[in-house]
Amino acid sequence: MSRTRFLSLLGITAGLFASGGQPWKDKPVTEWTEEDARQVLTDSPWAKTAYPTMDNSNSDQRQRRGMGHGGGGIGIGGVGIGLPGGMGRRGGMGYPGGGYPGPSGGNTPQQAPPTLKLRWESAEPVREAELKARETNAPTVDEAYYAIAVYGVPDRMLNGDSKALAGQLKKEAVIKREGKKDWKPVSVEVLQREDGPVVLYLFSRTTEVTQQDKKIQFAAKIQRLQFTQPFYVEEMFYRGKMEL
Repeated sequence: MSRTRFLSLLGITAGLFASGGQPWKDKPVTEWTEEDARQVLTDSPWAKTAYPTMDNSNSDQRQRRGMGHGGGGIGIGGVGIGLPGGMGRRGGMGYPGGGYPGPSGGNTPQQAPPTLKLRWESAEPVREAELKARETNAPTVDEAYYAIAVYGVPDRMLNGDSKALAGQLKKEAVIKREGKKDWKPVSVEVLQREDGPVVLYLFSRTTEVTQQDKKIQFAAKIQRLQFTQPFYVEEMFYRGKMEL
């Protein structure tokens, strides 16, 4: 390839990257493509990917309760000690095959935590991107609230009494800001969708967020999934104003 042709291709590539870098800054919404809208909804100041960890504290408690009890536990003939895969099924220690206790107390195969998508549903660029991407099933948010939605939680973790579940999720969520009191949601909704449930956290707009807050961190626990995701306020500007 000639040097002239190489430089030409390099310039075209650079132009493509520049034009598609940050559509919420580079283009009016009328010029957004569907790909631009998807970027706003998945990888932007208002949309992040969270990688939760699994809270195994309940499993540890069950294991401790299993120690020393009947059925061959520790201290009864040493049954289970030194067996492959932990300390044996009968002793109550370890979970054969590397599993962990399921909701009913039985063993399930070990699974990696799911990847979650977090989105500020109340932010104007997100709402406009949803329209552009034709997401007709997006959550509806009252203007009195900031709203953070969590996508990707497995159905099995959100079964049961929806009212009780929402109450528990509300207790285990918070927005943290440096030097300020923790900010709790006023309510939580579990929305059932064909492509999976959505957990919607609503925070009252009577609490003011300013550019001086710099970084805000949303921390939540959904059943055994727990995560903390930062958002940077100085980046969350759209059409010259802060949008959350």
